[in-house]
Amino acid sequence: METGTRTTIEELFKKTDAVKDGHFRLSSGRHSHKYLQCALVLQHPEYAEQLGRLLAAHFESAGVQTVIGPALGGIIIAHETARALGGRVIFAEREKDAMTLRRGFDLSKGERVLVVEDVLTTGGSVQEVLALVQELEAVPVGVGVLVDRSGGACKLPVPVASLTSVEVETYPPDDCPLCKLGIPMTSPGSRRKEQ
Repeated sequence: METGTRTTIEELFKKTDAVKDGHFRLSSGRHSHKYLQCALVLQHPEYAEQLGRLLAAHFESAGVQTVIGPALGGIIIAHETARALGGRVIFAEREKDAMTLRRGFDLSKGERVLVVEDVLTTGGSVQEVLALVQELEAVPVGVGVLVDRSGGACKLPVPVASLTSVEVETYPPDDCPLCKLGIPMTSPGSRRKEQ
């Protein structure tokens, strides 16, 4: 991604106060001193549309028919990416600790599917959605994320495109320096793993 685009994304995050400092339990269950609240950017339709177009540009030649995002974080950006690609959009929901399709959503055998998420840290939710796509005999063609929080360390079995990449240290709950300092923790993510 060119520097100009990356700067624009960082500016959007700053403008919407989407970068938070403190003590956070991430959706993965790990702890961190920094949290990226993409919902604060995506609440603005013009920003969501712009980011969806930028993400879609990475997959224009992939023959994407459907874009799927994990609820809740991936829904809005999946919608905007699908709009830019001219495809349909669905979302996966967690039910009994597993990602599933509900609300009449389905995938056909051989359907070309792009998985889209807001932030990639450990890749847990994305891997679950990829497994769901494969279980339904559809074809995952890639993963698109707004922010690769792993700094490129998270490896997936399909091509991955991110609009920006940041490396922010995370800690296992049983060895978190923020916990040891007694700093109050919040859990802003849409999914929480109890540790």
